[in-house]
Amino acid sequence: PVLAVIKAQDFDDALKIANDTEYGLTGAVYTNDEGNLERARRKFHVGNLYLNRKCTGALVGVHPFGGFNMSGTDSKAGGRDYLALFMQAKVSAAKIRAKEDTKAEKRAAI
Repeated sequence: PVLAVIKAQDFDDALKIANDTEYGLTGAVYTNDEGNLERARRKFHVGNLYLNRKCTGALVGVHPFGGFNMSGTDSKAGGRDYLALFMQAKVSAAKIRAKEDTKAEKRAAI
């Protein structure tokens, strides 16, 4: 395993650095600051975000898994959104005449 370390000015700069990539599969944040945890939830652009815990090994059947950009399809394998990849969306619209419209047409025809 290899760990790359990049110096950041502050937490917001660290998020900016982390999000400045064409990938977005997994990310992790270790901090005691609840505000930083909440900002990570809102701003860290990854499919799987781990907070104050190890960041490898999503649990099959528990953690749907998938990422963004070059790291996936934006849907989660093992999650309910994954089914949509195998479906074709279709919209159908129809106008159904009300009974009153039909009666009025019959009277007009007489």
